[in-house]
Amino acid sequence: MTKIKRSSALIGAAFLMATSAIGPGFLTQTTVFTQSLLASFGFVILISILLDIGAQLNIWRILTQSEMHAQVLANHVLPGLGYCLAFLILAGGLVFNIANMGGCGLGMSVITGLSNEVGAGISCLVALTLFWIKEFGKALDVFTKWLGITMIVLTLYVAIASQPPLVEAVFKTFIPERIDALAIVTLVGGTVGGYISFAGAHRLLAAGMKGKEHLPAVSNSAVSGIIITGIMRIILFMAVLGVVSGGAVLTSTNPAASVFQYAAGNVGYKFFGIVMWCAAITSVVGCAYTSVSFLKGLHPFFDRHQRSMISFFIVLSCGLFMYLGNPVRLLVSAGAINGLILPVALAVVLIAATKHSMMPDYKHPRWLVVFGWLVVMAMSGMSVIAILKWLS
Repeated sequence: MTKIKRSSALIGAAFLMATSAIGPGFLTQTTVFTQSLLASFGFVILISILLDIGAQLNIWRILTQSEMHAQVLANHVLPGLGYCLAFLILAGGLVFNIANMGGCGLGMSVITGLSNEVGAGISCLVALTLFWIKEFGKALDVFTKWLGITMIVLTLYVAIASQPPLVEAVFKTFIPERIDALAIVTLVGGTVGGYISFAGAHRLLAAGMKGKEHLPAVSNSAVSGIIITGIMRIILFMAVLGVVSGGAVLTSTNPAASVFQYAAGNVGYKFFGIVMWCAAITSVVGCAYTSVSFLKGLHPFFDRHQRSMISFFIVLSCGLFMYLGNPVRLLVSAGAINGLILPVALAVVLIAATKHSMMPDYKHPRWLVVFGWLVVMAMSGMSVIAILKWLS
């Protein structure tokens, strides 16, 4: 592998993971939690970033050193476990992709005035075209990188225009007035839960980035993906904080759009449309690619027909969106499941790291094992607290 191809794969994996996380739900969750927690939401972002790094460093390193996809690794840990994991990821991914298609439709509608359904249909064709390019892996890397940069730049403009209270935000990031376990679980689940946990690692495996010689680069790519997501989250947090601190009341139907419009008028509203479409379409392709990658190694049919399976997944997501609309109840359930999948999936990967027969030439660092199990325990505990709070 040439140095340029290696660099492209590493950057692409980081942006694939990051843009998979930055979807319509990401924009809405960040806006809603900032509105309720105000500057103290900075603490939630800080804790979620630390937990995300602990999860991703373990998953990316162990998968690339075992040279196995997560479902194959899980089947080696316990026969049949990989099939269960694949089913959970595919089911959760499909539900989220319905919402991603809704985000594509909404973004396209804001930009062009077309209906949500027509916008979703056009976006579906864009995603399908991407996966039928001859070297679709390289195209995927370029696509997610430039749309990710576009989202960050436009949201930064809105954040500057909103004039957030920076000193208060920094202070309460480290000394918060309130700590919300539900917000932390939601953010971590939305950033590295479900299929997103494995998006970058599976992309690196497909690009041939495995073995000890690639280990430092894999670690850097994993941390870079979380940092990119964190930058977008912080910028959006600042934009929302600036608007609500100024006394604006956000609409309940589309709070994120309100932020962009209050901060920068009609131009800001158009920027929201572009950011929403970029967030949604990159999540569509990231979700489809990673969800279908969970079929690899389970049967030769899936290995031979990867493009067709990805295309079917995208078309099915679009069709279900047009039929069902935005399935809010399903999305809430899928979000809760994502938060629960992370500790289970991470625990399986950590157990695999202790099996010398699976990685004879690699010894996982003890500090990462401890870090990983702390994330498992923290996420398990906070998930229980969040579920009890949600049920009460």
